[in-house]
Amino acid sequence: MAASLHVDNRIFYPFFSTIKIKGINMAMVKQITAILVLSILMISTMGYAQHGLEFLVSVHDWIAELLTQIFSGGTAGEMTRKLIALLAVPVLIGLIPTLLYWIVKRSWFPYFMQLIWVVWLIQAAALIVVFQTTT
Repeated sequence: MAASLHVDNRIFYPFFSTIKIKGINMAMVKQITAILVLSILMISTMGYAQHGLEFLVSVHDWIAELLTQIFSGGTAGEMTRKLIALLAVPVLIGLIPTLLYWIVKRSWFPYFMQLIWVVWLIQAAALIVVFQTTT
C-alpha cells in the first residue's frame, strides 16, 4: 500500500491569499503589467533618460567640486566630501515635491524617504557606470 502525502492547506494560505480569479494571482498580474508598461516607456524615452542621468551626475560632480574648497585633501576629508555629495543630490531632489506638497496640503509628504532612496539608487548606478567607463 502506497503512502499518501497530506499537505495542510492552512500552512500555505498566507502565500495564496491574493488569489482572486480561478487561480490567477492578480497582484502578480498587476506587477507584470506595470513592469511591461514602464519598460516600454523607458525604451521610448531612452534619450531623455540619458540626459536626466547626465544631469544627475553633473550636479553630483558640481557639489563635490564645491566641497573641495571646504574639506581638506586628506583621506577623511575626501571621504566626507564624497559622502555629502552622494547624499545631497537625493535629498535636494526629494525636497522639491515635499515643499510643493507642504504648500498645497500643509502636511508632511508621505513618500519622502522612498523618493530619496529611489533617487539615491539611480544616482549610485549612474556614478558606478561613469566610474567604470573612466577607469
